[in-house]
Amino acid sequence: MTGTTLAPYATHPAQSKGRQHSEAIDPARDPFQRDRDRIIHSGAFRRLEYKTQVFVNHEGDLFRTRLTHSLEVAQIARAVARNLGLHEDLTEAISLAHDLGHTPFGHAGQDALHESMQTLRPDAGGFEHNLQSLRVVDELEERYASFNGLNLTFETREGILKHCSLSHARQLGEVGQRFIAKKRPGLEAQLANLADEIAYNNHDIDDGLRSGLITIEQMRQVQLFATYHDEVSRLFPDVAGRRLIAEIIRRMINALIVDLTQTARQNLQAHRIQTREDVTHAPPLLQFSKPMRAQADELKSFLMHNLYRHYKVMRMANKATTIVQSLFKAFVDDPRLMPASYRHEDERRQARAVADYIAGMTDRYAIKEYKRLFVV
Repeated sequence: MTGTTLAPYATHPAQSKGRQHSEAIDPARDPFQRDRDRIIHSGAFRRLEYKTQVFVNHEGDLFRTRLTHSLEVAQIARAVARNLGLHEDLTEAISLAHDLGHTPFGHAGQDALHESMQTLRPDAGGFEHNLQSLRVVDELEERYASFNGLNLTFETREGILKHCSLSHARQLGEVGQRFIAKKRPGLEAQLANLADEIAYNNHDIDDGLRSGLITIEQMRQVQLFATYHDEVSRLFPDVAGRRLIAEIIRRMINALIVDLTQTARQNLQAHRIQTREDVTHAPPLLQFSKPMRAQADELKSFLMHNLYRHYKVMRMANKATTIVQSLFKAFVDDPRLMPASYRHEDERRQARAVADYIAGMTDRYAIKEYKRLFVV
């Protein structure tokens, strides 16, 4: 989206705080378009294809992965960005990059890696996938001769860093400053965060029903699902199976998008937001209405208790914990088991390098590494 069509409160490319390393201006693409393109061409983005969302990658070809999830987040976010006059390419860049630092095996892998860091190297800072996503684009990608990382703009990096402790914020320079000053990021970053929630809640319903771990009868306990289940059943009394689920979920996603858009417009008007600087000093402006927030929270609670804590998912999480923690201990105890580029003399740097190595693994690569090291 060009600067002439952007709303005054959007993030304008001409006002970008720039990159960490100076580069020549591209006459054909604005800075946020370039960020989006760099993310898509990165190795970390390609590896998302084989990183799990809820189900381990090899359990089924149709279940979501981190890659398909990121694409769905970007689609939802762009739709709302267009409605509100925000910068679509910046919104998409943040959406596509938000999970680049995620471990294999989803949140179970992240929790296992954090626990390993805290137990074996408590002075090394733990592990958090949001911080790791920023580390990937700032340091770990190796695509340019002149610098590490992708050298993204400040605004994309700010959007990737959704949350951050004050201790970490102080180590991150300008990109961490808003957490210290208690300011808000741009609307594009706020939007990507909510699009993430819309995407994973709804596609986890789809995957949960597809897997048989939850049923339509159970889902009808949730008001948001029940509302559109009844609507679809009334309009199409003979529809069932995949078509029924698809009709329900697309209506749920649309309802959330419409509510988010309408509530954002009301908030922008109520707080008299005129510029991007106004956004940073205002309360969160991208929100659901209170009734929709309550329904979305009910859905999240249902999924937590009935899907994410289903005994079959818990078994997968237990295996993931064993794999990640075993790999971490083995590599910390003997770094010679890793490629030479991940070995360091300093123990804290070595622990962080082990975390980088494991976080960069796909599900199947982590399983192969475990078998190579521990299965005779």
